[in-house]
Amino acid sequence: MTIAVDFDGTIVEHRYPEIGKELPFATQTLRMLIEQRHKLILWSVREGQLLDDAVEWCRQRGVEFYAVNKDFPEEVEGKNRTFSRKLKADVWIDDRNVGGLPDWGTIYRMITEKKSWEQIMAERQEEAHPKLKKKWWQF
Repeated sequence: MTIAVDFDGTIVEHRYPEIGKELPFATQTLRMLIEQRHKLILWSVREGQLLDDAVEWCRQRGVEFYAVNKDFPEEVEGKNRTFSRKLKADVWIDDRNVGGLPDWGTIYRMITEKKSWEQIMAERQEEAHPKLKKKWWQF
């Protein structure tokens, strides 16, 4: 699966142009997804040295992206890529999602178990409030 991942507010806290503190379990989850052979693309508004700093920050934590701000590593702007920077990804992980960013454990479950947000929330609700089984003599 190809997964596009935002940086600021998703992997780290928003502190742009600085790099904020890592969000809990972000790089650990990304490493696990890479180990499972998912292709991760860093998709960020950062450019130039700010982008290089973000990529290096991730690399130092064991997160090597398949590509950065493009569909595949060999893609060259102006040659085999349009200027729109529109990615072809199966999943987008971004703090600007409707409803915000779920915790990284939930994100991992959604990807690996192929479950929607609604399915996971319904399961949590069921775990928190299991239905009591009525006995035959209860009305």
